Amino acid sequence: MDDQVKDGQIPTNLRLLLVLEALAEKGSPVTPTEVNQQLGLPKPTIHRLFATLEAEGFIQREIDGRGYCPGRRLRVMSAGILSSLRIRTARVAILTELAEAINETCNISLPDLDAMIYLERVETKWPLRIQLPVGTRVPFYCTASGKMYLSSLDRKHLENYLNATELTAGAANTITTPGDLVAEIERVGACGYATDNEEFMDGMIAVAVPIRDSFGRLVSALSFHAPLQRLSLEEALGHLGLLHAAAEKLSALISK
Repeated sequence: MDDQVKDGQIPTNLRLLLVLEALAEKGSPVTPTEVNQQLGLPKPTIHRLFATLEAEGFIQREIDGRGYCPGRRLRVMSAGILSSLRIRTARVAILTELAEAINETCNISLPDLDAMIYLERVETKWPLRIQLPVGTRVPFYCTASGKMYLSSLDRKHLENYLNATELTAGAANTITTPGDLVAEIERVGACGYATDNEEFMDGMIAVAVPIRDSFGRLVSALSFHAPLQRLSLEEALGHLGLLHAAAEKLSALISK
């Protein structure tokens, strides 16, 4: 941290950035008071900064009305940074290598408020493929990447999500009971990977693993999916080693 910040002399044009930095470092909802323990600004100032960021869509209030988390503009900005040319070139190379090794479509997806959104994708060469292009949004509760993300939430925030979400059946094996989904999320957290066994789409299976930042927090998910008629879920799990190895390379890209 800059010496001026340590001394409590924070330039006006730096204050909003430091609030966002403190929120990013925390990795969970924060209150103005919690952030100000680090910054040491006058109480009216820190509340004014939070109000500005909320009004402009960079942060948003949590359901409890006290904490704040990244808003849509900040999430879009973060995705844009992750998509910078240098990082994207390396990312696509890793994803392409994985797709060629598995011989199925591989994806990187980010959590975006109430769904996972596909950031990057390398298609399989098979003529039979499932079309989920970059920018597609898919639910948390019935996809491998989404369940991977849900496993990173603490119990309180998982319960908030379940209370606000209708678990609608979209395929043969969609989990529609909150208790069953909690048990599934606990399994995902324990084993370090998630699966989609015809839960999002009939005839499709998928496997996902986490991509983590330098603090060990999930920032995105790496997954692949395939038609069930070409690859069983049991066969797909045989590629977990390749998935984890690629996820470690991708994690290293964003931790530099």
